[in-house]
Amino acid sequence: MSTVTTIATAHGPAATDSLADLVVLDKASPVPLYFQVAQQLEAAVEGGKLPPGTRLDNEIELADQLGVSRPTMRRAMEFLVDKGLIVRRRGVGTRVVQSRVRRPLELTSLYDDLKNAGQEPTTTVLSNTIEPATAAVAEALGLAEGTPVAVVVRLRSARNQPLARMCNYLPAALLEISTEALESQGLYQLIRAAGVRLHAATQVIGARNATAAEARLLEESRGAAVLTMERVAYDDHGTPVEYGTHIYAATRYSFQLSLLTG
Repeated sequence: MSTVTTIATAHGPAATDSLADLVVLDKASPVPLYFQVAQQLEAAVEGGKLPPGTRLDNEIELADQLGVSRPTMRRAMEFLVDKGLIVRRRGVGTRVVQSRVRRPLELTSLYDDLKNAGQEPTTTVLSNTIEPATAAVAEALGLAEGTPVAVVVRLRSARNQPLARMCNYLPAALLEISTEALESQGLYQLIRAAGVRLHAATQVIGARNATAAEARLLEESRGAAVLTMERVAYDDHGTPVEYGTHIYAATRYSFQLSLLTG
């Protein structure tokens, strides 16, 4: 049997929806109660029913309202903290924060992923130049050092919040890309429109602390954590056509992997 319970009290003008129907617990289900609570709260945050800034009651009150134990409620809240959906601070309480953009590891552009997720992507082109390939870029693209390459540096934002600084290198002979096109379309869209069939990529993901300039660009605190990604994309003939080095604000972005057992 399922029970519908009020789970939180929202404060502020952004919280206009009723919260009485957000959580439906099935105590007969084999799914742990903490996970039922966490999943439904996550869905409420991602769906905008618990907008950023919503204040949640403390764990004791939430546990009483739901009819679950305090350890169960605490575990559900820790799950949401770990996913970056809520923050808990002394003197402030527990509040919903902007949900992270989660990107599946597929051969797609960030622009397409954000657009498909309804995240309203915007692009600021920081530079768009032709330069001689450095040794590292030449090696990644399989070119001779000094070969002309297009160097595109962009700031990608979603919902008016900066997410990533992206630097991409392409053989200059591959295609000509205008700044206007880069501001309105994804890079992979433009590559495909030029008749290039993207087939595969190698990708390395890491993390480090932002430099002062990177932190300012991403509107993060100095030394904040950033995710890093290096990718080389290949066409259907196995020829490297694009090399990218990107950084992402870790507070608003994560990568999502699907793993299968063999």
